[in-house]
Order: sequence, then structure tokens, then C-alpha cells
Amino acid sequence: MAEKRRQSGRPVGGGGLATGLLCAALLAVPTGCPPQRGPGASAGSGRTALWGKLALRRPEDVGMDNWCLQQIDHVVADGLRAGQMPGCVVAVGRRGGIVFRKAYGDRQVEPAREAMTLETVFDVASLTKPVATATCVMLLVEAGKVDPGDRVSDHLPQFGQAGKKQITVAQLLTHQGGLVADNHLREYANGADEAWRRICASRPIAKPGSRFIYSDVGYIVLAELVRRVSGRDVHELATEKVYGPLGMSDTTFLPGEPLQRRAAPTERRDGEWIRGQVHDPRAWRLGGVAGHAGLFSTAGDLATFASMMLGGGEFGGVRVLSEASIERMTRPRKVPGRGLRSLGWDVRTGYSTNRGRALSDRAFGHGGFTGTSLWIDPQLDLFVLFLSNRLHPDGKGAVNLLAGRIGTIAGAAARMPKAEAATRPRPAPGGRRGRSGGKVLTGLDVLRREGFAALAGRRVGLITNHTGIAGDGRSNIELLAEADAVKLVKILTPEHGLEGLLDQAQIADARHGGTGLPVVSLYGKTRKPTPEMLADVDTLVFDIQDIGARFYTYISTMGLAMQAAAEAGKRFVVLDRPNPIGGLDVAGPVLDAGRETFVGFHRLPVRHGMTVGELARLFRAELKLQLDLHVVRVERWRRGELFDATGLRWVNPSPNMRSLTEALLYPGIGLLEATNLSVGRGTETPFELVGAPWIDEKALGERLTRSGLPGVSFEPIRFTPTASKHEGRPCGGVRITITDRSALRPIRTGLEIARLLNELYGEQWRIDGVDHLLRNRLAMASLKRGRTAVEIEWTWQTELGRFMERRAAVLLYE
Repeated sequence: MAEKRRQSGRPVGGGGLATGLLCAALLAVPTGCPPQRGPGASAGSGRTALWGKLALRRPEDVGMDNWCLQQIDHVVADGLRAGQMPGCVVAVGRRGGIVFRKAYGDRQVEPAREAMTLETVFDVASLTKPVATATCVMLLVEAGKVDPGDRVSDHLPQFGQAGKKQITVAQLLTHQGGLVADNHLREYANGADEAWRRICASRPIAKPGSRFIYSDVGYIVLAELVRRVSGRDVHELATEKVYGPLGMSDTTFLPGEPLQRRAAPTERRDGEWIRGQVHDPRAWRLGGVAGHAGLFSTAGDLATFASMMLGGGEFGGVRVLSEASIERMTRPRKVPGRGLRSLGWDVRTGYSTNRGRALSDRAFGHGGFTGTSLWIDPQLDLFVLFLSNRLHPDGKGAVNLLAGRIGTIAGAAARMPKAEAATRPRPAPGGRRGRSGGKVLTGLDVLRREGFAALAGRRVGLITNHTGIAGDGRSNIELLAEADAVKLVKILTPEHGLEGLLDQAQIADARHGGTGLPVVSLYGKTRKPTPEMLADVDTLVFDIQDIGARFYTYISTMGLAMQAAAEAGKRFVVLDRPNPIGGLDVAGPVLDAGRETFVGFHRLPVRHGMTVGELARLFRAELKLQLDLHVVRVERWRRGELFDATGLRWVNPSPNMRSLTEALLYPGIGLLEATNLSVGRGTETPFELVGAPWIDEKALGERLTRSGLPGVSFEPIRFTPTASKHEGRPCGGVRITITDRSALRPIRTGLEIARLLNELYGEQWRIDGVDHLLRNRLAMASLKRGRTAVEIEWTWQTELGRFMERRAAVLLYE
């Protein structure tokens, strides 16, 4: 079966990949050239054809990078090779047109093989919720028959029994109604009327509005609301008011025989393949029409629907909803403890693993259990559609992370061209990247405001350095020493010492001048606190500003201290601080298992996009530490914000980290410093320069400029370091200037510099030193083979996707 599936990993629907490229893609080996399209393989081929009312557009004509889009081929091939689905259809649209559409693999492998086509009909599962049910509710809202703030019981009196009288329509739309996720299947055994009676008799499992509980039952209730208020079920109302007017003729709850023949099967039910009949067992027992599942559609129809949403409720001259209704429906709303939802759509919650990381903060979308996903980004004027039947044939497929990778590619393609930078839509005022009102409060500020309650009665060992300051500039040492409820016993310090000024192999113990407390070095004879160091403390407190890269050693100090605290039965408190280079971008290879070092404490990518508090939660979970961990959270920080948006004062966290610009470049340029290359140490701008005595600055500058690396420019220069590598020797090299923070890819930049140095100066440059911090054999081997940085990036995407899933469980901030 696996071999057959590999052979079917071709894109179909008019063309395919060249054989050599396909083999390379299936083996996840970059080829050094873009995927080649056969005629009509994607919408970007320039053919003047239509997909429904959607014009096929060249990516370049709508400001998208075609080469980037073609990387979708590699991602899908990877998924087919891994058996994540038998096949799929991918569509990407922008500015009212389709820029990419392909069918891959097979829609059926048992009992007989059938190729996937662009016209395949899919059971879209929970995409039913926004595309049918929530849209029908909004039709009623616009007609003045329902308001999201209405109590459901005002329209369905029977529902109001058993503690459900106060549940609102909006709460059901955002899964905050307190209803159970799924009631037992036996409650559907005697038909829809009995199932409804049992739902009405049931009690909430949480106070309405207090929790986010993703609930199919809530959407079954919403479908009944639609039926009672409009006199038509969701199938009839959506067909009459939405699908019919938009020309979505393949979209229905009850496919007839012609559509069933084009349908992708899922699993078996009662010994027969489920094909053209709903997979969800509750929707099946409700006759195939339900609020939570049951809708069938095609890529073309769903692309039309997405274009209508991007058009503010109108597409192809047909208006379905008003622009105000679309804005109201898709406006992000906070859900307790789980992020953001809108009326019917996901925005950013634990269910968003199929969300592309390069999509904007305004993107909304949804997924379906059968392997479907649709994300719509009004800021980028973009939609990304992924349809598969991942349950066929054995129920073991998994596609959420794969769909997210495709969304990331599409978002990146929309952002990549330099010509687009000036006109690229910016976040709206009050959006997630905007200021939230007032200066960010660090964990130390919050602890202080709360009267140090989290440390009351504790004997504290404080792991800190000069970055441990409050918003008013006072140090954590002063504040804890003065706090009546706290006994500060000792101070422990990381690399560079308490003042952050030392750049030496070992640092000695000392005394703190102001308090007389012992200052114990964790960068001396030992880097892990010993039992003797912890004998007189019951709580370790960590308060140090990290920089956001895996090999910045302060997080290694934290991890080792957590292990020591767990072994000694001590409490561990993290006073959290913002990630200065942002908490959204995650990039670089994940450290190989078994290759952990002090500059690579845990299996993280180079740029982890986490705060130290979130990292502490990850370390505790994955290292299985029996540790009493408490994180004092930052307030008013949003993941998309860089340090200069926080209102906090920049303090150089280490001797050569002197600005946010250097911090942004560090994950990529820092990779090079274990080689015989100067990265600007001993100059005024570390990590903004690279060079060596044997480099011709003009040749290197010219090649780097031609490489087209996003967000940076390169200026040939000569400089003489006063310390570190090549001290006192004139060096040729380049000055790196960030021209667009949002486009910058620091790790790609570092690896492309490494590739060109190896190509131009292979005899002089010691490339093997890159692996000291890269710590990923496959990426390193690709670099030494001369692969481009973009090609090397694809070697780690699968493992990076797994990390994103690991990471999602411990994140604390939106």
C-alpha cells in the first residue's frame, strides 16, 4: 500500500511534476530548481479559463511570488509519502481570482483506485458550521429576526430548561454556551425529534460564557434555531439564499447520484464504504442535515464562497450578506483561556494548527474532521483551501499541520515581493499588533503589584542578572530584599555575570555590594545548581531577559536550574518577560535528538517564538520534571509585538547584544560565529557585520545582493575587529541592514551567507563550525552540498511542524 501511494503522488488536473523532481520531493530532498508545471497544472499558467466565476490569474499579476507557491508541491508530496492522506485538492485565491489550484494523489484507493480531480466532492465535516449554519444565522440577523445577543430560549423555549435559559446565540456560535462537546450516540437512535428532546433536557457542563468548549451539540441547536425562525432547515435556507445565487451547484447536504460518483470516500460503515453520505455519526442519524456536519462541496464552490467573504458579502455581482454583517461575523472575540473566535469561525485557538503562520492577525478559518481546512485573510485579500479525505481508507491520516504549512507558504507568497511592500495592507488600529493600552508589565512588575504574594514566606534563591529590572528601573534584587514577606537568601548568575559585562570562559562567585548576599556563578565550575547551593532555599526564582534564539544560553541556565529544583524538591518561579524578537515567527531546524549541549539545551528550532515562561512549561512537560512550577505572566504583551513596541527600556542582555536590530539578526548571523568568520564582535555593531581577512568584500556583497534575500540589504565594507575573531586584522565583508522587519528571514540569511562563503572561499572557511549551533545533521549536509537556503529550509519543515504542535500546548499569550 505504501509503495502504491508513493506512486500516486502526482498533481493531476491538467499536468504533473517532472519525474526526477517528483522523486526528490517524495524523498523530501530539495532539487535546486523550482517545481516544473505541466500545462494547466496550476492556475498560474496563464490560460484564460474560468473556474466557475473565478478567473484564473498569474500569481505575479496579483502580487504573489510564484516560486514560493510552487513549494506547495513539496509539502503535499511529503504528506502523501507519509500516508497522511490518499490525495487532496489545494486552492489559493487572491483579489477575486485563483492563483493556484491542483489535485494530488488519489481520491480513492479501496476497493479500486481513482485519481483525485479538481471536481472531487468532499464531505467537509465541521466546515459545515461556518459555511452553512453560522451563515444562515447571519442571514436571520440581517433580516432582523435574530440577534447574536438574544437568548436562544427566546426563540426555542423548550431549550431553556435545565439551566440553559441564559445561553445566547453568540455563545453557541463561539462555543461558549457551556454545552457538552458531543452527547452520546444512543441519544440519536430514535430519530431527530427524540434527539432534540434529549438535548433540551440536558444540563450545561459549564457556566455559559465561562469556558470555551468546542461543541457539536451547540451547532445542532443553532440549526434548529434556523429551522424554527425561518421555516426552512439549514440545507434549504443556505441553498436558496447563498449557494444557488453564487452558482455553488456542487454544494449540498444530500448529494444525488451524480455528485456521489464524484465524491471522495471516507471509512466503512456497516461494511460499506461511506461515499457521498455524511461520515459524522450524529449527522447521519439526523438524516444527513445537521448544524455541525453534513455539508458536501468542491474546491471550486468553496473558493467561490471564500471570495464572497473577502468581497464583503458579494461576489460575481451577487450580494449574499452586507459588508457590515461580514465584519460583525468575522470580528475576533476573546474566548476564556483559549484565544480568539468569531461568529462561526476560528481565529486563533488550540484548534488553529491548520492556520498558516504567515497569515495576518485578521485571518479567520475552520477545519473539518475529515481532513478539510479553509482560511480567509482579509488583510492579505487571500484564501487558502485544503480538501482531503484523510480518513480513507484506514482512519489514520492526519493533515492539520500539513494544511498549516500550505497556509504558511501562501501567506509568505503574498508578502514576499519587494514591490508589494509599499502597498501591503497593514494591521488595523486596535489589531493584535497594535498597542493594547499602556506599557507592558513584566512578570516582576506583576509580582510587585500583587505584593509579592507568590513568594510570601519563601526563602528565595534569585537567578538573575542586570536585565532583571522593573518598569521603573529598580532591580529585582532591591525589590525582593525590601519585601517583608520574602526572604532573599542568595543570587545566582548566568553567563556574563551579574552585570552582564563579562565575556570569559568562567566566572567566579562574588558578593552583592548592596545587600551583601552571596552571588553564586552558574557559569563557573558548574552550570547546574548543586544540592549545596540549594540547601538554604525553598524557592528558585528566574528573572532574566532572553533574546529568542535556541543557543542564547540564559534558557539553558533556566533548564538546568529547573532540573536541579525538581531533584531537590524546590519550587520554581519564572518572572516572565516578552520575547524581544516576537512570539509569532518560529523558524530553523529543530535540534537533533541526542545532540543537546549548553548552547542547545532542548529540542527547539533556532527561533522558538516563546517567552521564558512558556519555555519553562515546555521543559517541565517534555523532560517529565516533577516540579512545582509557577509562571508570573507578562501583561499587555501580544505575540506579534517586538521589544520596541512594549514601552520597556532596552538593556543590553549580553555584551554584544546592543540593539533590537542585532537581536533580530542574531538567530541567523549567530549561527556563523563558531566558524573562523568575524560576526562583528569587537566592533560597534556586532551581528550586523560579517567578514574575514580572506574575503573580497565586493564579490561577496554582489553575490548576496543578487541572492534576493528578503528584508535585508548588503553593503561591502572593510573593518578591523578590536576583539574576538581576527582581532586587529583588516577584514573584508558586508554590513547587513534590515530594510523590512516583517519580511526578514534571519536564518535564511545566515545560511545563504554560509553557502556563498563555502562556494567562494571553501579552502579558507571552516564550514563545519556552523554545526556547533545548527545541531541538525540533515540541514548541515544540505548546506555542505551547496543547496540554497530556501532548499535547506524544506529539510526541516516536517519536524518544525511537529514542534509547532508541541509548542501550542504550553503557550500563554495571544
